[in-house]
Amino acid sequence: MLRSGTWGFVKPKPGAPEWLSLSPVIWMMLAGGVVLTLFIVWENRRIERGETALVEPAMLRIRQLRGGITALLFQFLVQAGLFFVIPLFLSIALGLSAIETGVRLLPLSLALLAAAVAVPRMLPTASPRRIVRTGFVVLFAGITLLVGLLELGAGPEIVTGPLLLAGLGIGALASQLGAVTVSSVPDEKTGEVGGLQNTGTQLGASIGTALAGAVLISALSTSFISGISDNPQVPASVTASAQVELAGGAPFISDKELQAALDENDVPAATADAIVQENAQARINGLRAALAILALFTLLALPFTRSLPTTQPGSPDQSRAPPE
Repeated sequence: MLRSGTWGFVKPKPGAPEWLSLSPVIWMMLAGGVVLTLFIVWENRRIERGETALVEPAMLRIRQLRGGITALLFQFLVQAGLFFVIPLFLSIALGLSAIETGVRLLPLSLALLAAAVAVPRMLPTASPRRIVRTGFVVLFAGITLLVGLLELGAGPEIVTGPLLLAGLGIGALASQLGAVTVSSVPDEKTGEVGGLQNTGTQLGASIGTALAGAVLISALSTSFISGISDNPQVPASVTASAQVELAGGAPFISDKELQAALDENDVPAATADAIVQENAQARINGLRAALAILALFTLLALPFTRSLPTTQPGSPDQSRAPPE
């Protein structure tokens, strides 16, 4: 999926590799699905023979467990996407150092920690389903706010408020989902649940990073080519050359790096300035597109929360969700 921005998702982009006239991306994703299916079949066969299985696929029929793991997948998908996109804005677009970038990310981490600790203490009997839904909504609000504030000329201070909201949302999710998944099965199955949790979080983080990167590069490339095509300061010959060279995707580089490359190729100053300006705007458009898709996934997570319990694990009236 990460390469879909440069190779294409189904149809290969110009200059990209192709397998049977299709992009390798779709073939690799199909292969992953086949491997996962074969793994489930193999585990079921081992259980039928009375042998030890790595994981019991039947556990995924437990609605509460399935809902909790799915919510974790969405949480880490969005979280990893944010930790991929925002440092690019701070370090590449704004030129901040690694330490300065880390400091700007602190609001998210601190808010996450505060919410994860405070929510169970302040709302010990609150509905896990309601808290998780609220967490996703707050996370959506933080990302949407950042999309609105992100524009050409914006400074690093714009990330503080959105990251505080995002951290509160993620912290609310973290305060509930672990207990929800573990409490959905008997104590002797908690080890397997831990493995499923780790699988869900790692899968979500991988998809989030790949998806954000693919959308960012695709939007950046489209915006940059469109920008220089419409800019009268950029000759048609330069535009045509860029369309060929960047057919596989434009790199996410700073203004300084682009200016140095243009100087090496003796591009006239007026043309170089126009190209740098269009690249700066395309960077912002790419970042906003990547954040927008992450915001969309926070909303897509909401329907899956219906499987979560409405009472806290361990409470007398807790109702375990039965298998479907």
